[in-house]
Amino acid sequence: MGNLSENPKAFIFLRDYAHSRRIKLWGTARVVEDDLALLDQLPDPSYPGKVERAILFTIEAWDVNCPQHIHKRFSQKQIAPVIEELRARVRELEGKLQALQSAGRDS
Repeated sequence: MGNLSENPKAFIFLRDYAHSRRIKLWGTARVVEDDLALLDQLPDPSYPGKVERAILFTIEAWDVNCPQHIHKRFSQKQIAPVIEELRARVRELEGKLQALQSAGRDS
């Protein structure tokens, strides 16, 4: 929660590494702990934790930044099929190479 009670100014940076996109949000934030109607709307059914507070963000300005210096990043789940395809191709090429080397020794 930091210093929100003293200085409510806050910034949010949203990055989509896979598509090299970035959005900056400027605004103010406040901590909410006593609004049960709000807090009851926030739980993630797949997470067992209890929501104790929320930070409400009021957006005052936003900007889309230049993607030039955003390095692409991908999750392991996104990369795994690509890696498996490459491994299969390597196995295929190693098999062909071994067959060619065997044929060369036989001649």
